[in-house]
Amino acid sequence: MSVVPDEKAAVATTGVRAEALHFALRNGKLLAGLTVLVVLLVLGLFGPMVAAADPNAYVGPQFAPPSGEHWFGTTIFGQDIFTQFIHGLRATFVVGLLGGGIAAVIGMAIGFTAGYRGGIVDEILNMLTNIVLVLPALAVLLVINAYLGIRSIPVQAVFIGLTSWPWVARAIRAQTFSLRSREFVDLARLSGVRPWRIMTREIAPNMSSYLFMAFILLFGGSVLIGASLDFIGLGPTDSISLGLMLNNAARYNALHLGMWWWFIPPGLGITAVVGSLYVMNVGLDEVFNPKLREM
Repeated sequence: MSVVPDEKAAVATTGVRAEALHFALRNGKLLAGLTVLVVLLVLGLFGPMVAAADPNAYVGPQFAPPSGEHWFGTTIFGQDIFTQFIHGLRATFVVGLLGGGIAAVIGMAIGFTAGYRGGIVDEILNMLTNIVLVLPALAVLLVINAYLGIRSIPVQAVFIGLTSWPWVARAIRAQTFSLRSREFVDLARLSGVRPWRIMTREIAPNMSSYLFMAFILLFGGSVLIGASLDFIGLGPTDSISLGLMLNNAARYNALHLGMWWWFIPPGLGITAVVGSLYVMNVGLDEVFNPKLREM
């Protein structure tokens, strides 16, 4: 009966997922990175709801070090640094999620299409990927931000996403090449299944672990690029971000004035977000790769 293979496939898939979950719950790197990321995400999402609405408001004395009233101290203008920090965290996650998400969608669409279709389609998409790959992404973003004057966080994230996808597309293309000749893909093709359904229903699930880890790397990369743009003064001007906090601290000589509480929190925030993502990626690699698992 045809039901038996389906039942076996379902049982096998369930077994693989259960095994991955078993090792995930016992992987210290994954749990540590996820814990740090969730704490920062909750702080970024819900912190601004209980803090002051305007992070740039002058609410306290100038040059004030951390205290019970101002947890992270105040800036040279009397702005509360903790309020700026939690608003900056939200902006950081917006850039990471939106920029990384756009790059992931573009990279997956081009990678799957090029790898499955092959031929002239693959050559055209591969040429496009190589062109974008050799472009200095940061320099392009500098030119776009400087000449177009686009400084909003969503638009910045979109531009980051549009320049960060090539390496994902090339990696997915290579794996799709190896998977498109498998028996289950040939069977789906002979059954009349449309190509896009084969790519999304047959090929993509077999690469789900890699796709997830690729998104994590794109997330962290978007955060770093966004922070770099903000730090050199080409970030959003209508809001606050961790990179812009570092820019303000450097501009007003916080280091020379001994105001460590102005530049350390945003620097640690960026490091914590990107570092937790990296640790999570290492942990996931150990979970999905049996050779790397710690028994």
